[in-house]
Amino acid sequence: MMNIDEQILALPFDNESMLARLREWVECESPSYDGAAVERMMSLAARDMAALGARIEHIPGRQGFGGCVRARMPHAGDDDTPGILIAGHLDTVHAAGVLERLPWRREGGKCYGPGILDMKGGMFIALEALRQLRDAGIAPRLPVTVLFTSDEEIGSPSTRTLIEREAARHRYVLIPEPARADGGLVVGRYAIARFNLRATGTPSHAGSQLGQGRSAIRVMAEKIIELEGLTCADFTFSVGVINGGKWVNCVPMDCVAEALTMAKTHADLERAIAAARALNFEDANASFKVELSATRPVWETRQGTLDMYELASEQAQQLGFSLSPHVSGGGSDGNFIGALGIPVLDGLGLRGSGMHTLHEHIEESSLVERGRLMAGLIARLG
Repeated sequence: MMNIDEQILALPFDNESMLARLREWVECESPSYDGAAVERMMSLAARDMAALGARIEHIPGRQGFGGCVRARMPHAGDDDTPGILIAGHLDTVHAAGVLERLPWRREGGKCYGPGILDMKGGMFIALEALRQLRDAGIAPRLPVTVLFTSDEEIGSPSTRTLIEREAARHRYVLIPEPARADGGLVVGRYAIARFNLRATGTPSHAGSQLGQGRSAIRVMAEKIIELEGLTCADFTFSVGVINGGKWVNCVPMDCVAEALTMAKTHADLERAIAAARALNFEDANASFKVELSATRPVWETRQGTLDMYELASEQAQQLGFSLSPHVSGGGSDGNFIGALGIPVLDGLGLRGSGMHTLHEHIEESSLVERGRLMAGLIARLG
């Protein structure tokens, strides 16, 4: 009789079959701000989990965002036993229509598409691992729940409480966000804060009375340079969204933008927030205001996470590859969970590159590799 390692190695993961089914997920566009589109993607995931025998619960959305799906796998033990939570998002940064510019395609061992790496591919692999375990008759030691969330790419404003409360019911949390560049896993993450920026000016006719106005766009531009100039070894600033003005022949009165900061420690984050707020000003003709909109706390590495990493590393060795641990920039819902002290292992998703760009892709060879890794962890945690 085969031992568990031999059973995991024998699971018949198949690239072609997985890619054919993953394609439907990737081609169902689901930008965070389009609640209806996200709901369509959630329905696909719910259908596929239901086909595995999972008990499906649709959780209504809030604040205009899409809802979430919680799927509980059948388990012979007590459903109330703290088990394994697999958590991840199905929303993407890519706006509707990006599929025309980033169509599904396979080329040179890579597969391209919006959200395929971050992180539809990872959540699909989790589902595939559960399917393989079920078909092989390998019962996880603990109950398994999968939580698909809807707004991670914009800071999880409507789902943070749900994520924290669901994670608190479980012993372990697995997050299939993309693997690090070397294929490694994430055992901690830096803090992140988002800001809303608003500049106001004095309107005037841009042709005949230019000197009587003060441009909100110019105020914003000057302040963006100052804000991004605050970047240092302890924290970074970047502005990714800006909107201002309505008519080219009018000196604009309003301009808004969104900024992001990343910091390695909570103290650094507080210093970054204070530095940003110090840019506020108001005079007779213009003003600039920085408002904190959302934060992700520092996730500090704890022993429970390191124990999970060691188990994953052992599993990887059995599968013929090695892993490395990373404390990473770039937030995830692991920040919330790790900050609560709950053992969480992140970066379990696919290898690839180009997240959030028009060349986002996965490495096809990572489908089987990460699928077996996920299956091994689900089977062995307990």
